[in-house]
Amino acid sequence: MKITIFNPFILFCALSMTLIGRADGASEKLHVRITDTTRQQGEFFTITVTNTTGEPSLQFLDHPYRMFRQSDGSWRALVPVENLTVPGSYTLLVRSGEREETISLTVEPNNRAIQHITLDSSRAKLKATELEKSRVKAALQTQSPEQLFSGNFLRPVDGPTSSLFGLKRSYNDGPVDSYHKGLDIDEPEGAAVKSTAKGRVILTGTVGEGFQVNGNTVIIDHGQALISVYLHLSAITAKEGEAIEAGEIIGAVGQTGISTAPHLHWGIYLYGTSVNPELFVK
Repeated sequence: MKITIFNPFILFCALSMTLIGRADGASEKLHVRITDTTRQQGEFFTITVTNTTGEPSLQFLDHPYRMFRQSDGSWRALVPVENLTVPGSYTLLVRSGEREETISLTVEPNNRAIQHITLDSSRAKLKATELEKSRVKAALQTQSPEQLFSGNFLRPVDGPTSSLFGLKRSYNDGPVDSYHKGLDIDEPEGAAVKSTAKGRVILTGTVGEGFQVNGNTVIIDHGQALISVYLHLSAITAKEGEAIEAGEIIGAVGQTGISTAPHLHWGIYLYGTSVNPELFVK
């Protein structure tokens, strides 16, 4: 007859190991790294999260942001600060399962001036068509999981900056209810425009199709919610859907749409929010 001997010490050790394992896993904090907890209007926070097996959830200014897996196993988001955000302290919330971390972030003013722009009667009457608004909005919200960009970005043309990002704008002495969502770079009409970084062309739009405000337009997806835009072109050489390398020619400088002289409007967007392009070439 087989006799089973009960050993309470073995049972105690097994239970202790199980409880210790659970307690350790539950008590481990999320590791949240932020390169700088103070940023100006129109800049962005770089948030990196480790010590989590799945994608964490991230929320800032009551807006959720998708995080993207990096090659080292961490999760990252470049969280934009919209240019008209009221300066002050705000809470960043990161969650993974039952664990969460809250971090205080500070937004400072960028003290941009007001720019007064005079448009002739023909340009003052131009309004964005529904096709233009819907296609541009959809393109700017693209959130491809693969990171295509790397390193510093290129200036798409070599001319001087004629209008900074973030300037408050008044058209024909009207109310100041908008701001400049990119850099204006002066170059002669027909000068080559290059892609600022590696990516994929997700939109080409022309005046003939209804792009009355932006003019001839190219938009490039660089992956992980980072998008670049090129407006007022005189010609477009890029094709929708094609892969593009940094420095590859995508069109030519012009003054189509609402533009008072030949120049390139170059913009960078994160999660559909415009941020200062100069941050990416430094």
